[in-house]
Amino acid sequence: MELLSTQSRFIPNYKCDLQNNLMAVIGGPNYDEILYMANILTSYKIAQLGYTSAPEMNTQDTAFHWMFPNKIQQHRGILHLLLHFGWTWIGVLYIDIGSLTQLVLQNVLPVFSKSGVCFDFIRKLSDGPLSDIDKLAKGIRATLHFLLTRSSNVVIVHGEFQSILTLRNFLRVAEFVEMPVYSKVWIMTSDVDYVSVPLQRGWDLNFLHGSLSLAINFKDVSGFHQFLQARNPALEKKDGFLRETWQQVFNCVFPSFTGDNMSEDICTGKEQLGTLPMSVLEMRMTAQSYSVYMAAYSVAYALHAMYSSMDNQKGIANGWRQKVHQQSWKTQPISLCNEKCHSGYRKSTKDGEPFCCYDCTPCSEGKISNQTDMDDCFQCPDDHYPNKDHDSCIPKPISYLSYEDNLGTSLAAVALLFSFTTIYILGIFLKYHNTPIVKANNRSLSYILLISLLLAFLSSLLFIGRPTSMTCLIRQTAFGIIFSVAVSCMLAKTITVILAFMATKPGSKMRMWIGNRLALSVVFSCCLVQTLLSVVWLSTSPPFPNVDMNSLSTEIILECNEGSVVMLYCILSFMGLLAVVSFVAAFLARKLPDTFQETKSITFSMLIFCSVWLSFIPAYMSTKGKYMVAVEIFAILASSAGLLICIFSPKCYIIVLRPDFNRKENLIKRIR
Repeated sequence: MELLSTQSRFIPNYKCDLQNNLMAVIGGPNYDEILYMANILTSYKIAQLGYTSAPEMNTQDTAFHWMFPNKIQQHRGILHLLLHFGWTWIGVLYIDIGSLTQLVLQNVLPVFSKSGVCFDFIRKLSDGPLSDIDKLAKGIRATLHFLLTRSSNVVIVHGEFQSILTLRNFLRVAEFVEMPVYSKVWIMTSDVDYVSVPLQRGWDLNFLHGSLSLAINFKDVSGFHQFLQARNPALEKKDGFLRETWQQVFNCVFPSFTGDNMSEDICTGKEQLGTLPMSVLEMRMTAQSYSVYMAAYSVAYALHAMYSSMDNQKGIANGWRQKVHQQSWKTQPISLCNEKCHSGYRKSTKDGEPFCCYDCTPCSEGKISNQTDMDDCFQCPDDHYPNKDHDSCIPKPISYLSYEDNLGTSLAAVALLFSFTTIYILGIFLKYHNTPIVKANNRSLSYILLISLLLAFLSSLLFIGRPTSMTCLIRQTAFGIIFSVAVSCMLAKTITVILAFMATKPGSKMRMWIGNRLALSVVFSCCLVQTLLSVVWLSTSPPFPNVDMNSLSTEIILECNEGSVVMLYCILSFMGLLAVVSFVAAFLARKLPDTFQETKSITFSMLIFCSVWLSFIPAYMSTKGKYMVAVEIFAILASSAGLLICIFSPKCYIIVLRPDFNRKENLIKRIR
């Protein structure tokens, strides 16, 4: 109000001195006080400049200009700092400085949350007059105990110009009670002034270690250092501000301030400002002082422009920018609610906890995460699979039963071994084709059976190697037809034995059915049915080479897609029907009297055959890739070997080792 009155006379709302007009007011450092002044000065159209930090405000009607960076912009800078270091779990301590504090709490902090920053706590920092030291210490102790229970390591301190004084009191008490709050990283805005009060003169500045604050980009003012050194309150007695400041920084008094009886040190005016520690007085302009300096020059330039009728000139105070000033330390701290989820894990929310607090769940089968703190894992491409850590995708190797594979080599060797054995047995039978044991049970059927078994062993080789269009077309159909011939030979042999026994009875009419004609008709009919089924299969939905990327998580399977699975099972079912009929017929005829009849051998061989193929079905359905093919090859080899050994090993034993049994006289004798 004095500013609006005549100089040296307090007459509110009256201006009697027309020669001295108030042109502008530079105010600060407290935000609320500036606003109170603006409410009055705006009515008089007086230009105002603030050298404190403030949020955006509508200044179109107030002739107001902030010399300090916008408060909200500073908090945005702090947000970028937090995100840069990954500090998403932080605390906030604030000193209640009126409307600005409420503005920050209501408008600024929610922006932090939207950007992924969570708050461990938002708590008022206890402050109060130093005169009531007990109350102040009690409040600080409560805050200290609270901080020790919190896990965040980064704390934003919100306040204004002299908020650092409260923080220093707080940390001083923590030092005395040996509470480890120095491990926290304190982050402050640029309007905090680090100059101490006389009580804090002897305190060290270790509390700044590891702290961060936004700093104003300003330049050293030429001659300012010399200006300070030349100040002398003894010579400038009218400057009451200088004398008061002198007494505070040097902890002394001038005689005129205390009277005659003085117990304090006397100020001589010869003290040197340059001898003071930086915590008491800096010999260069601080950010706040520089803002006042620039505000005064802005007014001067504006007046010069106005009086010289120049165009509107931008104030040199425009274009302020901020930069982060970081004190040096040895290990960057971490301030998170929990450890980050590493690659191979994803975040999963905790019930009742803020979104910054979460569990880390391993990626499920087939999925990976290759960055930290991923919300979800993602699927590898079809031709890749996750590594064991689930943090990268590995190309799937191509898998099929090849001759280079140990399993493929072993199966091929077994197939060739049995093939040569079959050829050897066929050679024996051809050499001794006129002997009784070869003629018994239809010599032609024995030859057909041996040839079909040879082809069965060789057909297993079609299942080994890289699938092609040709091998996929013929391997299942060839296997089905060849085995139908083999099993139908077993059925024809059994029928031959039964008819031969029945023909020996007096008056039997079965003799007309005995011979090769009936036996060959049985084999031909069964082979014809299986061939027709194969033709229908190949003409409707034939097998084809296929690349299966999904059945196995770690391999790409090259396989033969069977086309119509129904037709495949029709072929297998018909073969199974022949095997069951042959087994039942041979079992019923196993006790018929005959020296060289084969029903017992046929019964045992068909039991092996049925057991192998009944075991084959679940094993085939439960395996994938090359092992599925290996199961089918094993079934082919095992069932074929069972027929070969059970039917022909007894005869080969007699032909090679006991030729005396292979005579007609023995045969007649044995029958009698």
